[in-house]
Amino acid sequence: MWVTLVAGFMSLLDVTIVAVALPTIQRDLGASPAEVQWVVSGYALTFALALVTAGRLGDALDRRRIFLLALSAFVACSALAGAAPGITWLVVARLAQGLAAGCMAPQNSALIQQMFRGPERGRAFGFFGATVGVSSAVGPITGGLILALASGPEGWRWIFYVNVPIGVLAVLLGRRLLPRTRPSGKGEVDVPGVLLLGAGVLAVMLPLVQAEAGGLRRLWWLFPAGAALLGVFTFRQRRVLARGRQPLLDLRLFTQVRGYAVGAGVGTLYFVGFSGMWLVFALFFQDGLGYSPLRSGLAVTPFAVGSAAAAVVSGRLVDRLGRLLTVCGLGGVLIGMGATALVLRFAPESAATWLAAPALFVAGVGSGSVISPNITMTLREVPVRMAGAAGGALQTGQRLGAAVGTAALPGLFYLLLAGDEDNFRNALAISLGAALLGMAAALCLAVADWRRDRGSGKQAHGAGEAAGDAVRSGRSRAGRT
Repeated sequence: MWVTLVAGFMSLLDVTIVAVALPTIQRDLGASPAEVQWVVSGYALTFALALVTAGRLGDALDRRRIFLLALSAFVACSALAGAAPGITWLVVARLAQGLAAGCMAPQNSALIQQMFRGPERGRAFGFFGATVGVSSAVGPITGGLILALASGPEGWRWIFYVNVPIGVLAVLLGRRLLPRTRPSGKGEVDVPGVLLLGAGVLAVMLPLVQAEAGGLRRLWWLFPAGAALLGVFTFRQRRVLARGRQPLLDLRLFTQVRGYAVGAGVGTLYFVGFSGMWLVFALFFQDGLGYSPLRSGLAVTPFAVGSAAAAVVSGRLVDRLGRLLTVCGLGGVLIGMGATALVLRFAPESAATWLAAPALFVAGVGSGSVISPNITMTLREVPVRMAGAAGGALQTGQRLGAAVGTAALPGLFYLLLAGDEDNFRNALAISLGAALLGMAAALCLAVADWRRDRGSGKQAHGAGEAAGDAVRSGRSRAGRT
């Protein structure tokens, strides 16, 4: 499990770690703002494109083999990115690196489904949830620390080089420790479904990842086109399943597996606010208060500490408390981040970060009680043979939410500054308030699910197990047919 978690931590860390180095990269490589933005957005784009397809390939072929191949490719692309002589080379390397990360990510949750049962699975998903939540939170901290240690005009290259020794060690240990998997079904993959889903996700995400370069204005027409493609994809998956063949994404996950649809919705809505606020914090501390990248990252350390601690503990509590744990966690995030916004808006600048630390810690504890338990409750009833596709679809929703947040919140921050260039504190407070709207929507969904569970009592868990058995039985009948 630790091999998969280390690899997963690296792949998710690379979503945010580069953000603090963008000014240095732009200056050293002589890139334009639009070009350097692709270093971050291109990685996120190809990451999301690969998730569901790679998850299905892992289910159909061999999760261990795909994980090791993707991890090896990720290490190689990290080395190529670090050695990039120009911005074009760097962007291409980051696109390939994101594709490798997207192929690797769904195998992590699928291997946990395969290796653990019962309460052990809840604790394993607790560590996995901690990895997902903390990797995004500590990206700015880690990036700032590397830039501080590797001082000089070429110091940004170590943000990529640091993956190489860790990744090589993970590949060697993975070859020795990871269990082999037996393919499910005949190993068939719905190629037209792959193309439809890829085109749909690309159409939805491309305007978002290009938001700072005017993508929302120029490429708005891709949103309805993407929705239409995803609608055709859904229709095709129903047809494939009705014919007794293997769909790319079994839609019974959303209709028959207890907790999957709600968990995917909660995760998507939460990541709208969760992912976007880190870029807003970086802009506020570095551009507004003049902090160095390292100091900017250290300013949000209390959140990362609280999130890591709570994620591990919540993995042990999720079987006892269920959706109530997510409800309490979302409430903690709303209270903590709301207090943080007020402190940074009104407190003296000299003491603002110290005064905001307790509120950030509370928000971090709440976040650790959201991401980890939600992943556990979303995936625990999923049949093992569908674990890769289920994990890929869950993370695709999170990546789409993250794309919306990272496009909308910095855009709002800059829009507010356009009216008053010196009022960074007001821009931060309003942007964080907008981030909390997505989290509040996730809270409403979680509360509705919790009340439904409480109303049905113990029947909810039995229904979930029955649904899982129904999916397994349907799969078995389809295979015999």
